[in-house]
Amino acid sequence: MINPGVFLGVLVQLALLGTLDAVAGLGPLGRLAGAAYGLAVGGFLTYGLHRSTARSLGPADAVTLVRSGLVGCVTALVVDTAGREVVTMVVIASVALALDAVDGQVARRTGTASPLGARFDMEVDAYLILILSVVVAQSLGPWVLTIGAMRYVFVAASRLWPWLNTPLPPSMARKTVAAVQGIVLVAVASTALPIWAGFVVTLGALGLLVWSFGRDTWWLLEQHAFAAAPA
Repeated sequence: MINPGVFLGVLVQLALLGTLDAVAGLGPLGRLAGAAYGLAVGGFLTYGLHRSTARSLGPADAVTLVRSGLVGCVTALVVDTAGREVVTMVVIASVALALDAVDGQVARRTGTASPLGARFDMEVDAYLILILSVVVAQSLGPWVLTIGAMRYVFVAASRLWPWLNTPLPPSMARKTVAAVQGIVLVAVASTALPIWAGFVVTLGALGLLVWSFGRDTWWLLEQHAFAAAPA
C-alpha cells in the first residue's frame, strides 16, 4: 500500500506538470517524461520506507518532495523541447537548487534527519545534475555528460567493490563542490555566458568534481586496506 505522504508527492508532481503545461504548453513526450519521473520517485520512496524503520515522511522530506517535483518539471521541459524553453527551465532549476539548502536545515531543526531522507535528497541532487548536464552538452559537447554520470558510475563501481559503500565522513568541501556543479550548469544552460566562458567554467567544475570523487575514493581505499590488514 502506498504511503499517504508518497501519494501526496506524486499528486504534487502531477499538479506541477499541469501548471507547467498550462504555461509552457508541454507536448506528449514532456508530459510522459515528467509523469514517469514522478512515479519512479514514488516507487523509490515506497521501497525505501518499506526497508527502513520509518513509517512516514518527515517535514524535511516534504521539502525534498517539492524539489523533486520541480526536477520532474525540468525533465519534462528537456525531453519535450530539448532545452529550448531556456528561461522557464533555468528558473525552475534555480528554485530547486535554492531549496536544497532548506531541507537539510528543516531536518536538523526538527530532529527528523534520517538515512532515507539523506539518500532521497542526494538522489534528487544527482538526477538534477544529470539532466542539466544533458542540456549543457548540447552546446559544449558530450564530455559535459561526465559531470552528470560520475555519481552513477561510482554507484555502479560500488556493486563490484563493496568497500566503496563505506559511509564517508561529513565534508563541507564535498557539499561545496556538489553545489558548484548545479550553479555552473544552470548558468551555462541559461546562455548568459559566451561559449568560451561556459566551456572554461564547466571544465573547472568537472575538475573539482574529479578531485572530490578522487579524494573520497582514496579515503575509502585506505579504510579498506586498513580493515583488510592482518592484526
